[in-house]
Amino acid sequence: MTVRTKPLRTAVVGAGGIAQGQHLPGLRGLGDRVDIAAIVDMDADRAREVALEWGAPHSGSSIAGMLEEVQPDLVVVCTPPGSHTDAVIRSLDAGASVWCEKPPTLSLAEYDAILEHEADNGPFASYVFQHRFGSAARTLRTQIAAGDLGAPLVGICHTLWYRDAAYYDVAWRGKWETEGGGPAMGHGIHQMDLLLSLLGNWTEINATMSTLHHNVETEDVSFAHVTFESGAIVSVVNSVLSPRETSYLRFDFADATVEVEHLYGYDNSHWKWTPAPHVDAGTVSSWAPTQNLASSHAVQLEELVSSLERGERPAASGHDGRRVLELVAGLYQSAITGRRVKRSELTRDNPFYWSMNGVTDGSEHGGSANVKETVGA
Repeated sequence: MTVRTKPLRTAVVGAGGIAQGQHLPGLRGLGDRVDIAAIVDMDADRAREVALEWGAPHSGSSIAGMLEEVQPDLVVVCTPPGSHTDAVIRSLDAGASVWCEKPPTLSLAEYDAILEHEADNGPFASYVFQHRFGSAARTLRTQIAAGDLGAPLVGICHTLWYRDAAYYDVAWRGKWETEGGGPAMGHGIHQMDLLLSLLGNWTEINATMSTLHHNVETEDVSFAHVTFESGAIVSVVNSVLSPRETSYLRFDFADATVEVEHLYGYDNSHWKWTPAPHVDAGTVSSWAPTQNLASSHAVQLEELVSSLERGERPAASGHDGRRVLELVAGLYQSAITGRRVKRSELTRDNPFYWSMNGVTDGSEHGGSANVKETVGA
């Protein structure tokens, strides 16, 4: 295996708050392993300002122009959800791997369309699901795989956040066509990805949702009962109506309960392992994580860059990045149709494969998903 030694030429598409608050500091923290080569934004003046601040030699409003001129190795996509597919496909076709903000795409169809533009040895498209990369989650994942805590039985995955009316003044929010869904798609997707990374594949979902308070097209709260291949059952709640905000996951195994409560990110102090009464107390000390890495963009980015340096597929890409989008699609199908949905139903002949609300334009069987562009061609 050949390990890359040259810095990864990196372009950031979208120069808003998430790029400046998370992605650019994470890239800078990797030192000479990456070269911040370009900033692209619909607002060319903002792109220029951010490029000057972070020392990027190229700025502009055109993805196509940047890809041709800069020829990046990695493109970080920080644009609104409706433009993800176009930006990711353009970058892959130009030979660049991609790290894209959540949600990956607006539908399973768009996600699968992106997969067609990857190659066996790269470039690859991966997605921002940073919660699975903290050291406590890594430790628990290892323990589950080894059977150290016994069989998984019962779980809770609750994203209880609060968003006011002003939050939805942003034109693309709260609309099926541009956001793809409500809190199940745009907020709880992080906790649900962590859930799936720990418990594996789900088999059935029974869900309900409602728009109780906000003047939006999508839901503002959803409840779901999810069954996993292991037989475990999990309660999933996604809300933007919860003034005391929290993100809470609980896993009851045969030999222990493991919990994490945080808001937008955790370290080891947010996690708790509680042994069952029959478990020897001396065993518990061996369960604690040996490192204390927080769940952060920076931690996932370091692993992503390491994978690309080795020429390997990154985590949270391919099938590994698709599973949570599949769960969201099943949730919406169940809530909208009023029936239990099996994971095996989410195939190309299902309207919820083509859009999260099951509404299609009649062209879905033509073979490729529509793509939308909000950054200049």
